[in-house]
This record gives sequence, structure tokens and C-alpha cells, in this order.
Amino acid sequence: MFFYGTLRHVPLLELVLGRPRAEIALTEVDLPDHAVHWVAEQPFPMILERPGAVAKGVVLRDPTPEDVARLNFYEGGFCYDLRPLTVHAPDGETLSAEVYFPYDGVWEPGAPFDLANWETLWGEITVETAREVMARFETQSAGDVAAILPFIRARAWGRVMGRQGAPCSLRRDPGPGSVEILEEFTGYQGFFRLRALALRHRRFDGEWTDPMSREIFGAFDASLVLPYDPASDRVLLIEQLRFGPIQRADPMPWVLEPIAGLVDAGEDPAETARREAQEEARLSLYDLRFMTRAYASPGYSSEFFHFYLGLADLEQYEPGIAGLSDEHEDIRSHVLSFDAAMALVDSGEINAAPLAMMLLWLARHREQLRQSA
Repeated sequence: MFFYGTLRHVPLLELVLGRPRAEIALTEVDLPDHAVHWVAEQPFPMILERPGAVAKGVVLRDPTPEDVARLNFYEGGFCYDLRPLTVHAPDGETLSAEVYFPYDGVWEPGAPFDLANWETLWGEITVETAREVMARFETQSAGDVAAILPFIRARAWGRVMGRQGAPCSLRRDPGPGSVEILEEFTGYQGFFRLRALALRHRRFDGEWTDPMSREIFGAFDASLVLPYDPASDRVLLIEQLRFGPIQRADPMPWVLEPIAGLVDAGEDPAETARREAQEEARLSLYDLRFMTRAYASPGYSSEFFHFYLGLADLEQYEPGIAGLSDEHEDIRSHVLSFDAAMALVDSGEINAAPLAMMLLWLARHREQLRQSA
């Protein structure tokens, strides 16, 4: 089996095959009359027939049936299938090999592919993505995975960003090895992911806890933005149906919130905030101020929020209905004075904690913003 793209990245290949590099027999080879290009607007490559070109790669010798099944599952999620071709080793050996080609008409080629560039930009995210994809092997089809692959990739990006951590001036700085995962069980794996673990951790007295079982809700990183016009002292809120209140039997499931959206894989959370302002409120922001970043509910969920204040001209803005129809969004915008918004916090009508927190942040910085407007 000939690999010309991301599977040349050893950590990824180890994960997909389920064994270490020392147990994988690879040989560097060339595939004549072919070239490797990025897929346009995607973080992976495709191979094309190009007379006179040479695609460099590696060949996996004597793949086992398990290897083939695992590779087909992984590549099937990217809409790729195998074709037989002939490759050439540096010593002149000619080998018959299977090569993954994209399905006809699915992808468009972009610029020539560079593995080192991909490793810098996408290597860590792709390995994290593959970790979750391969956890679905033998329980889901490649087609099922393909349908939610952008969201699996977004969740992987959240884990990559999560490794940056945050300051530990007051709280414990545990160092490595303070949490030990003893066993992991298969939980629900769909748009969201439920991870079931047996674990133990170091207590504050230095001793280990007894093993415990816990379930973790695997969500996403999201950007939240509160539009504010310092000149008129107005804020923009959005309103939409939310499913948490339905589950809680709340008779008022339409919720006032800040603009928000999932951070796509590799995307700067600030760009997410600007994009979502356009999608959910048809609003252009002339400046963006970082507030903070925080977990939504760290007791059981990986959901993580990046908070921004979006400076905008709301004097001429006409509230209306927006949202993406293909995501079933039906979003109404409201423009109101800062004092009116705070009155809704006091009355309890604003009952989404992120919005209340953002308004309180604005209360702290409002005078300075208004003076500089």
C-alpha cells in the first residue's frame, strides 16, 4: 500500500495501524506520472495523474487484513478508495501497490502539497482527530464518520489548544503524572462524545485516591461575542430556541444569549467571533476586544468558551431574523441599552450564564470604552 500524503507522518500511521513504527515495514518509493496537491480548502492532500511528474512516498509491505481494514476505515472518512498502480524503489525494484485516490468529483486540487508544511500546520490536529476516528473503528461505518468529520476535527483542535493551559498562581500546579487513566470504556460517539473512564489522582496530601469511575461529555471550543456600541451605550443580544431548557421541562425554551459558534479546526477563535456575528446577526464588527476564556462546566464537560466584546455601530443597525438555514438556525436579534440589558440580568430573564458574565465584564470596562469612543 502506497502512502503519498499525511500517512507518511509516523505518529499518524502508528495510530491508524494500531502499532508502533518498529513493527511497520516501510520502503521509500516513487510513483511516476503522478503529483500530490492539497485538496482545495481542506487540510489534507490528494493525488493526481500528471505525465512527467513523480509522487514520492512510502510503501507498506505485506499489509495484514487488519491493516487494510483499519486503513480503509480511516481513509473512507475522507472519501478515498484504493486503485492498483506500480511504484519504483530507489534500488530499481518495481512493486505493485494499492493507492488511495479520492472519489471522482468530490475534491478539487489546490497548490502542490508539502508534508513539512502540513506537519507544522495540521500534524497535531490530525493526529488528535485520528485518535477519535479510530476509536470508532468496528463500531461505526466510514460513512458515519465522514458525516461528522469536521466536528471531530474541531474537537481535536480544542484538545490541541487545551494543552496551552492557564496560569497557576493560586491553584495547584500538579505536574505530569498526577492523573492516571486506568481504563477507558466505549461511550456514546456522535456529534458529541461521552467518554467513560476509570481513573485515580493525587490528593492534596500527596496520596493517591481510590480508583473511581467518571463520565466526561466531549464537546467543543466555542467563541462568544457580545456586540457593543460605546457611542450609544447599546448592546446586541440574540434569541433562539435552546434544547437544554426543553430537557429541563422549562416552559420558556427561547433564550437570550450572546452571538456564539463552534471554533473550526485550525481557526483563530477571534475569527470565529467575526464570522458568527455575520452569520447570526448580519453584523460587521469594527473591533474585537478579548475578555477571557473559560470552561462552561468543568465538572463533567470539555466545553470551553473564548469570550470577546465586539465593537460595532448599532445606531444604524436594524434588528431582524438571521442564521444558517442548513443548520436549522432561526435567530432573532435585539438591540437595547446597557441598562436595559442589566435589568434583564436582575429580573432573571437573561438566564444564560455566559451572557450574564459578559455583561458584568462590560459593566467593569464600560466607562473606559465610552470615554475612548
